[in-house]
Amino acid sequence: MKVKVNEDNIRLDKYLSNCTSFSREIITKMINEQKVKVNGALKKGSYKVKINDEIEYDEKYSVDVPIVAQDIPLEIIYEDSDLIIINKPSGMVVHPANAHYTNTLVNALMYYTNKLSDINGKERAGIVHRLDKDTSGLLIVAKNNKAHKALETAFKERKVEKEYIALLNGDLPYQRVNIDAPIKRDNKKYDIMIVSDGGKKALTDIEVIERYDNYTLVKINIKTGRTHQIRVHMKYIGFPIYNDPVYSFGKCTSFGQFLHASKLVFNHPVTNKKMEFKSEMPKEMKEYIKKLKEDKDGNKC
Repeated sequence: MKVKVNEDNIRLDKYLSNCTSFSREIITKMINEQKVKVNGALKKGSYKVKINDEIEYDEKYSVDVPIVAQDIPLEIIYEDSDLIIINKPSGMVVHPANAHYTNTLVNALMYYTNKLSDINGKERAGIVHRLDKDTSGLLIVAKNNKAHKALETAFKERKVEKEYIALLNGDLPYQRVNIDAPIKRDNKKYDIMIVSDGGKKALTDIEVIERYDNYTLVKINIKTGRTHQIRVHMKYIGFPIYNDPVYSFGKCTSFGQFLHASKLVFNHPVTNKKMEFKSEMPKEMKEYIKKLKEDKDGNKC
Protein backbone atom coordinates (compact mmCIF):
# COMPACT_ATOMS: atom_id res chain seq x y z
CA MET A 1 0.00 0.00 0.00
CA LYS A 2 1.27 3.49 -0.88
CA VAL A 3 0.49 6.85 0.72
CA LYS A 4 1.49 10.23 -0.69
CA VAL A 5 2.50 12.71 2.03
CA ASN A 6 0.56 15.99 2.13
CA GLU A 7 2.16 17.49 5.25
CA ASP A 8 5.69 18.56 6.08
CA ASN A 9 8.25 17.99 8.86
CA ILE A 10 6.44 15.20 10.78
CA ARG A 11 8.11 12.04 12.03
CA LEU A 12 7.54 9.06 9.75
CA ASP A 13 6.16 6.84 12.52
CA LYS A 14 3.75 9.53 13.70
CA TYR A 15 2.58 10.45 10.20
CA LEU A 16 1.91 6.85 9.17
CA SER A 17 0.02 6.04 12.37
CA ASN A 18 -2.14 9.13 11.85
CA CYS A 19 -3.18 8.17 8.33
CA THR A 20 -3.61 4.40 8.74
CA SER A 21 -5.49 2.09 11.09
CA PHE A 22 -2.22 0.94 12.71
CA SER A 23 -1.09 2.18 16.11
CA ARG A 24 2.24 3.99 16.45
CA GLU A 25 3.62 0.98 18.33
CA ILE A 26 2.84 -1.33 15.42
CA ILE A 27 4.16 1.19 12.87
CA THR A 28 7.45 1.25 14.82
CA LYS A 29 7.55 -2.54 14.69
CA MET A 30 6.95 -2.45 10.93
CA ILE A 31 9.74 0.10 10.45
CA ASN A 32 12.15 -1.98 12.55
CA GLU A 33 11.30 -5.04 10.44
CA GLN A 34 12.07 -3.01 7.28
CA LYS A 35 8.49 -3.18 6.00
CA VAL A 36 8.21 0.58 5.44
CA LYS A 37 9.91 2.53 2.65
CA VAL A 38 9.93 6.21 1.71
CA ASN A 39 10.47 6.89 -1.98
CA GLY A 40 11.76 3.34 -2.32
CA ALA A 41 14.32 3.62 0.51
CA LEU A 42 14.28 2.35 4.09
CA LYS A 43 14.03 5.11 6.72
CA LYS A 44 14.03 5.33 10.52
CA GLY A 45 10.92 6.27 12.43
CA SER A 46 12.51 9.63 13.24
CA TYR A 47 12.73 10.58 9.55
CA LYS A 48 10.84 13.85 8.91
CA VAL A 49 8.50 13.37 5.97
CA LYS A 50 8.21 15.94 3.18
CA ILE A 51 5.28 16.89 0.99
CA ASN A 52 4.92 14.46 -1.95
CA ASP A 53 7.05 11.79 -0.29
CA GLU A 54 5.63 8.36 -1.16
CA ILE A 55 5.40 5.96 1.79
CA GLU A 56 5.05 2.27 1.03
CA TYR A 57 3.99 -0.18 3.74
CA ASP A 58 2.43 -3.62 4.18
CA GLU A 59 -1.32 -3.03 4.66
CA LYS A 60 -1.79 -6.73 5.56
CA TYR A 61 0.85 -6.62 8.29
CA SER A 62 -0.27 -8.35 11.46
CA VAL A 63 1.34 -8.86 14.81
CA ASP A 64 1.76 -12.39 16.11
CA VAL A 65 -1.43 -12.56 18.16
CA PRO A 66 -3.09 -15.98 18.58
CA ILE A 67 -6.57 -16.18 17.06
CA VAL A 68 -8.75 -17.91 19.64
CA ALA A 69 -12.07 -19.70 19.26
CA GLN A 70 -14.86 -17.94 21.18
CA ASP A 71 -18.34 -19.10 22.07
CA ILE A 72 -20.25 -16.29 20.37
CA PRO A 73 -23.81 -16.89 19.11
CA LEU A 74 -24.20 -17.10 15.34
CA GLU A 75 -27.39 -16.75 13.32
CA ILE A 76 -26.96 -19.44 10.68
CA ILE A 77 -29.41 -19.17 7.77
CA TYR A 78 -28.13 -22.21 5.88
CA GLU A 79 -25.33 -24.77 6.06
CA ASP A 80 -24.08 -27.74 4.06
CA SER A 81 -20.72 -29.50 3.66
CA ASP A 82 -19.28 -26.65 1.56
CA LEU A 83 -20.61 -23.36 2.91
CA ILE A 84 -22.44 -21.50 5.65
CA ILE A 85 -24.73 -18.51 5.23
CA ILE A 86 -24.48 -16.18 8.23
CA ASN A 87 -26.78 -13.30 9.17
CA LYS A 88 -24.16 -10.97 10.69
CA PRO A 89 -25.33 -8.48 13.33
CA SER A 90 -24.37 -4.82 13.27
CA GLY A 91 -21.34 -4.22 15.47
CA MET A 92 -19.49 -7.45 14.68
CA VAL A 93 -16.11 -7.23 12.93
CA VAL A 94 -15.73 -9.96 10.30
CA HIS A 95 -12.12 -11.03 10.91
CA PRO A 96 -9.25 -10.22 13.31
CA ALA A 97 -7.06 -7.28 12.36
CA ASN A 98 -5.25 -4.39 14.02
CA ALA A 99 -7.07 -3.47 17.27
CA HIS A 100 -9.68 -6.24 16.75
CA TYR A 101 -8.31 -9.67 17.63
CA THR A 102 -11.28 -11.03 19.57
CA ASN A 103 -15.10 -11.10 19.31
CA THR A 104 -15.01 -11.24 15.52
CA LEU A 105 -17.00 -13.49 13.21
CA VAL A 106 -13.90 -15.62 12.64
CA ASN A 107 -13.46 -16.15 16.39
CA ALA A 108 -17.08 -17.35 16.52
CA LEU A 109 -16.72 -19.58 13.44
CA MET A 110 -13.61 -21.24 14.87
CA TYR A 111 -15.59 -22.24 17.96
CA TYR A 112 -18.54 -23.45 15.87
CA THR A 113 -16.59 -25.66 13.44
CA ASN A 114 -13.07 -26.78 12.54
CA LYS A 115 -14.08 -27.03 8.87
CA LEU A 116 -13.18 -23.66 7.35
CA SER A 117 -11.16 -22.74 4.27
CA ASP A 118 -7.62 -21.58 5.04
CA ILE A 119 -6.62 -19.97 1.72
CA ASN A 120 -6.33 -16.53 3.33
CA GLY A 121 -4.77 -17.73 6.58
CA LYS A 122 -6.15 -18.37 10.03
CA GLU A 123 -7.10 -14.71 10.56
CA ARG A 124 -9.54 -14.95 7.62
CA ALA A 125 -10.58 -18.58 7.98
CA GLY A 126 -13.65 -19.18 5.82
CA ILE A 127 -13.98 -15.55 4.80
CA VAL A 128 -14.69 -15.05 1.09
CA HIS A 129 -16.15 -11.53 1.27
CA ARG A 130 -16.76 -8.99 4.02
CA LEU A 131 -19.29 -6.57 5.46
CA ASP A 132 -18.33 -3.44 7.39
CA LYS A 133 -18.45 -3.74 11.17
CA ASP A 134 -21.73 -1.84 11.47
CA THR A 135 -23.35 -3.26 8.33
CA SER A 136 -25.68 -6.14 9.12
CA GLY A 137 -26.84 -8.99 6.92
CA LEU A 138 -25.98 -11.99 4.80
CA LEU A 139 -22.45 -13.31 4.43
CA ILE A 140 -21.10 -16.46 2.71
CA VAL A 141 -18.52 -18.56 4.59
CA ALA A 142 -16.51 -21.28 2.81
CA LYS A 143 -15.95 -24.56 4.66
CA ASN A 144 -13.24 -25.85 2.32
CA ASN A 145 -10.73 -24.49 -0.18
CA LYS A 146 -12.53 -25.89 -3.23
CA ALA A 147 -15.68 -23.96 -2.36
CA HIS A 148 -13.65 -20.88 -1.44
CA LYS A 149 -11.87 -20.74 -4.81
CA ALA A 150 -15.13 -21.18 -6.74
CA LEU A 151 -16.86 -18.47 -4.71
CA GLU A 152 -13.91 -16.08 -5.14
CA THR A 153 -14.16 -16.58 -8.90
CA ALA A 154 -17.92 -15.97 -8.84
CA PHE A 155 -17.43 -12.68 -6.96
CA LYS A 156 -14.62 -11.63 -9.30
CA GLU A 157 -16.74 -12.38 -12.38
CA ARG A 158 -19.73 -10.52 -10.83
CA LYS A 159 -21.88 -13.64 -10.73
CA VAL A 160 -23.02 -13.07 -7.15
CA GLU A 161 -26.09 -10.83 -6.78
CA LYS A 162 -25.83 -8.71 -3.63
CA GLU A 163 -28.83 -6.64 -2.60
CA TYR A 164 -28.96 -4.19 0.31
CA ILE A 165 -31.59 -2.08 2.02
CA ALA A 166 -30.56 1.35 3.29
CA LEU A 167 -32.19 4.39 4.84
CA LEU A 168 -30.83 7.59 3.33
CA ASN A 169 -30.80 11.10 4.72
CA GLY A 170 -32.86 13.39 2.48
CA ASP A 171 -35.56 12.98 -0.15
CA LEU A 172 -33.93 11.28 -3.14
CA PRO A 173 -35.68 12.94 -6.12
CA TYR A 174 -35.35 10.00 -8.54
CA GLN A 175 -36.95 6.55 -8.53
CA ARG A 176 -33.78 4.92 -9.86
CA VAL A 177 -30.14 6.01 -9.78
CA ASN A 178 -27.15 4.30 -11.41
CA ILE A 179 -23.76 5.37 -10.06
CA ASP A 180 -20.51 4.74 -11.92
CA ALA A 181 -17.84 6.51 -9.84
CA PRO A 182 -14.34 5.17 -9.01
CA ILE A 183 -13.30 4.82 -5.37
CA LYS A 184 -9.91 5.06 -3.63
CA ARG A 185 -8.50 5.59 -0.16
CA ASP A 186 -8.19 9.16 1.03
CA ASN A 187 -4.53 10.15 1.11
CA LYS A 188 -5.06 12.03 4.37
CA LYS A 189 -6.86 9.36 6.34
CA TYR A 190 -6.47 5.63 5.75
CA ASP A 191 -9.91 4.51 6.93
CA ILE A 192 -11.81 6.96 4.70
CA MET A 193 -12.66 6.16 1.08
CA ILE A 194 -13.46 8.81 -1.52
CA VAL A 195 -14.69 9.09 -5.10
CA SER A 196 -11.66 9.95 -7.24
CA ASP A 197 -10.57 9.63 -10.85
CA GLY A 198 -7.57 7.63 -9.67
CA GLY A 199 -9.71 5.01 -7.93
CA LYS A 200 -11.03 1.56 -8.85
CA LYS A 201 -14.22 1.20 -10.86
CA ALA A 202 -17.33 1.04 -8.65
CA LEU A 203 -20.92 0.46 -9.81
CA THR A 204 -24.00 0.93 -7.62
CA ASP A 205 -27.69 0.77 -8.62
CA ILE A 206 -30.37 2.34 -6.41
CA GLU A 207 -34.15 1.95 -6.44
CA VAL A 208 -36.51 3.81 -4.11
CA ILE A 209 -38.76 1.66 -1.91
CA GLU A 210 -40.49 4.42 0.06
CA ARG A 211 -40.10 8.10 0.95
CA TYR A 212 -40.64 9.70 4.34
CA ASP A 213 -40.18 13.22 5.69
CA ASN A 214 -36.56 13.96 4.68
CA TYR A 215 -35.62 10.26 4.49
CA THR A 216 -35.64 7.71 1.67
CA LEU A 217 -35.72 3.92 2.01
CA VAL A 218 -33.90 2.31 -0.91
CA LYS A 219 -32.91 -1.03 -2.38
CA ILE A 220 -29.30 -1.16 -3.56
CA ASN A 221 -27.50 -3.59 -5.85
CA ILE A 222 -23.74 -3.42 -6.23
CA LYS A 223 -21.90 -4.75 -9.27
CA THR A 224 -18.47 -4.29 -7.64
CA GLY A 225 -17.30 -4.77 -4.06
CA ARG A 226 -15.11 -1.83 -3.12
CA THR A 227 -14.43 -0.95 0.51
CA HIS A 228 -17.28 1.21 1.88
CA GLN A 229 -18.68 1.38 -1.66
CA ILE A 230 -22.35 2.00 -0.85
CA ARG A 231 -21.58 4.43 1.96
CA VAL A 232 -19.16 6.44 -0.19
CA HIS A 233 -21.48 6.53 -3.20
CA MET A 234 -24.45 7.66 -1.11
CA LYS A 235 -22.40 10.52 0.33
CA TYR A 236 -21.12 11.34 -3.16
CA ILE A 237 -24.64 11.91 -4.53
CA GLY A 238 -25.59 13.96 -1.46
CA PHE A 239 -27.79 11.41 0.32
CA PRO A 240 -25.61 9.68 2.94
CA ILE A 241 -26.85 6.65 4.85
CA TYR A 242 -28.66 7.55 8.05
CA ASN A 243 -26.63 7.09 11.24
CA ASP A 244 -23.35 6.51 9.39
CA PRO A 245 -20.62 7.63 11.84
CA VAL A 246 -18.09 8.27 9.05
CA TYR A 247 -19.89 9.42 5.92
CA SER A 248 -23.09 10.98 7.27
CA PHE A 249 -23.69 14.19 9.19
CA GLY A 250 -24.87 14.91 12.71
CA LYS A 251 -24.69 12.70 15.78
CA CYS A 252 -24.95 8.92 15.37
CA THR A 253 -25.96 6.16 17.78
CA SER A 254 -23.69 3.21 18.52
CA PHE A 255 -25.75 1.00 16.17
CA GLY A 256 -24.03 2.52 13.13
CA GLN A 257 -25.22 2.97 9.56
CA PHE A 258 -28.70 1.79 8.57
CA LEU A 259 -27.40 -0.55 5.88
CA HIS A 260 -28.45 -4.19 5.68
CA ALA A 261 -27.32 -6.93 3.25
CA SER A 262 -30.79 -8.34 2.62
CA LYS A 263 -30.38 -10.73 -0.30
CA LEU A 264 -27.78 -13.05 -1.85
CA VAL A 265 -28.17 -14.98 -5.10
CA PHE A 266 -25.41 -17.22 -6.48
CA ASN A 267 -24.72 -20.67 -7.85
CA HIS A 268 -23.52 -23.24 -5.32
CA PRO A 269 -19.72 -23.52 -5.64
CA VAL A 270 -19.81 -27.33 -5.93
CA THR A 271 -23.26 -28.42 -7.18
CA ASN A 272 -23.81 -25.28 -9.33
CA LYS A 273 -27.40 -25.19 -8.07
CA LYS A 274 -28.90 -21.69 -7.86
CA MET A 275 -29.07 -20.48 -4.24
CA GLU A 276 -31.11 -17.54 -2.97
CA PHE A 277 -31.24 -16.21 0.59
CA LYS A 278 -33.08 -13.28 2.16
CA SER A 279 -32.80 -11.58 5.53
CA GLU A 280 -35.10 -9.12 7.28
CA MET A 281 -33.76 -5.80 8.56
CA PRO A 282 -32.55 -5.79 12.18
CA LYS A 283 -34.92 -4.64 14.90
CA GLU A 284 -33.31 -1.18 15.25
CA MET A 285 -33.86 -0.39 11.58
CA LYS A 286 -37.41 -1.74 11.47
CA GLU A 287 -38.49 0.21 14.55
CA TYR A 288 -37.02 3.50 13.31
CA ILE A 289 -38.57 3.09 9.86
CA LYS A 290 -41.92 2.18 11.44
CA LYS A 291 -41.83 5.47 13.35
CA LEU A 292 -41.00 7.42 10.18
CA LYS A 293 -43.89 5.73 8.39
CA GLU A 294 -46.28 6.54 11.24
CA ASP A 295 -45.15 10.17 11.27
CA LYS A 296 -45.61 10.34 7.51
CA ASP A 297 -49.11 8.84 7.62
CA GLY A 298 -50.06 11.05 10.57
CA ASN A 299 -49.16 14.19 8.61
CA LYS A 300 -51.50 13.33 5.76
CA CYS A 301 -54.51 15.64 5.35
